[in-house]
Amino acid sequence: MGRLFGTDGVRGIANKELTPELAFKLGKAGAYVLKKKNERPVVVIGKDTRVSGDMLEAALTAGILAVGGNVIKAGVVPTPAVAYLTRYYHADAGIVISASHNTFEYNGIKFFNGEGFKLDDLLEEKIEDIIISSIDVNSHITGDQIGKCLEAEEDAADLYVQRLLDTADYRLDGRKVVLDCANGASYQIAERVYKALGADVTVIGNEPNGININEACGSTHPEKLQEEVVRQGADIGLAFDGDADRLIVVDNLGRVVDGDKTIAICAKMLKKEGRLVDDKVTATVMSNIGFHKDMEAAGISVDVTGVGDRYVLESMLKTGCVIGGEQSGHIIFLEHTTTGDGVMSSLQLVKAMLKDGRTIAEMSDDIKIYPQVLVNARIHNDHKKTYMNDPEVAAEIAAVEEAVAGNGRLLIRPSGTEPLVRVMMEGSDIDQIRPLAENLAALIQNKFSQPAE
Repeated sequence: MGRLFGTDGVRGIANKELTPELAFKLGKAGAYVLKKKNERPVVVIGKDTRVSGDMLEAALTAGILAVGGNVIKAGVVPTPAVAYLTRYYHADAGIVISASHNTFEYNGIKFFNGEGFKLDDLLEEKIEDIIISSIDVNSHITGDQIGKCLEAEEDAADLYVQRLLDTADYRLDGRKVVLDCANGASYQIAERVYKALGADVTVIGNEPNGININEACGSTHPEKLQEEVVRQGADIGLAFDGDADRLIVVDNLGRVVDGDKTIAICAKMLKKEGRLVDDKVTATVMSNIGFHKDMEAAGISVDVTGVGDRYVLESMLKTGCVIGGEQSGHIIFLEHTTTGDGVMSSLQLVKAMLKDGRTIAEMSDDIKIYPQVLVNARIHNDHKKTYMNDPEVAAEIAAVEEAVAGNGRLLIRPSGTEPLVRVMMEGSDIDQIRPLAENLAALIQNKFSQPAE
């Protein structure tokens, strides 16, 4: 068995790779590792709307109870809600059951520590070691030592809605807002927040049935949102993913505004308010050259990390940076939250729009984005760490880098959650970079789509 944890928890096809047996073991090992000095740790569990969520929640809960832990079930809530509720309830850990933007047949399990932060590599390795080494941590406790499910005194969703509203010091009366909740965890919470602020709200992607999460909707498929914003003549459209930890925006003209632009707009607002610590933002290697140029023009420096919001957060905690995120829409406002939060991010962007006085389209146009091509090469997981060693692939990479030298860049990275290698190219000429990226991705896929012998 290889590593269980990827860049964002344990992921796989539910009941095939991510089985209830594995979830049970993760519950036992996780509670054992994270319980601090408390002999009866408390763990908050939340989930998105996938049909497999109930099955995995039951298995996780059984594992936690088996080692003497107690469980608070938060129900269907966004990932950042679990991070917040873990702190609110003074729990020892939080667990989210979600595969984020992936389709319904996938699911995932990710842990938060008692402070609401995603686990660092060392703690994940301890959990893995227990499971892979088949160490029995429950010692077969009996009687009143067995854990139980606790009834929370307040409704988890109500608590989180109020937390979000506490960060919005404005009203939206007379403003038209369209929300796309991806048939996922935000399908009730986002609408409640924006209606409470007085907005004229239209919602799509808010009829989950267990299998339609992220299906042609949400942050990875904003086309329907674009159409609805134009049809409604709305001020802004806001799309979340399945677990609502990322945000993609649609401006009043129906154009997509990605995470780079959202971070840039909000960073400039924070700088004007004197809240941008050291005039610094944090972004990943995927951020567009245009983002860097806009930040430089605004007198803001950029710390660059590897891909993954956990690495963005690690850097922010070291430097004191208060805003950071990814082009994909994971954005962290460290003054308010410990993880990416789509609804929270949308509230900050709307605040920036109101303070600026212009439309979101006008603000977005300040940032000139270079053409970027992203092509996925589907390969077997066996090859994720070795494909670069192939002489033919290495030679093609060198040729592509030479072709765009001085006017673009190439970035290749394996996905942390799927059997993919992502080939990203950026440059001033889209007609030049697209075939280069497609040909390189095709070469990698053709050579490494089968398991290693």
